[in-house]
Amino acid sequence: VQLVESGGGSVQVGGSLRLSCAASGYTASSNCMGWFRQAPGKQREAVAVITTIGGPTYYASFVKGRFTISQDLASNTVYLQMNSLKPEDTAMYYCAASSYSFDLCSAGYYYRYNYWGQGTQVTVS
Repeated sequence: VQLVESGGGSVQVGGSLRLSCAASGYTASSNCMGWFRQAPGKQREAVAVITTIGGPTYYASFVKGRFTISQDLASNTVYLQMNSLKPEDTAMYYCAASSYSFDLCSAGYYYRYNYWGQGTQVTVS
């Protein structure tokens, strides 16, 4: 599975961005798709997760009500709509796919994600 993120950039506080993740390859093996982020000097953390057969299963507490994960199964694309952005949202954002079972991947633990994109930088100032 290959994952390519896009949509990152620089935005002012309170602004919005929409990240996209295009998946290709053997996408049928993926049960969950997730967005993760990593800021300099910090650990990678889950932002939001969606299963490929249902809806969102996980949102980090720090993005609830501001971010929305969605997917277009026809085009194998996952989106992350980010609103009301804060400086602390500044990070590299990664798209990831998991072939673990639904109950294992839906909680958003990064070590259960097999495939990763290269990341897209989001800077909020």
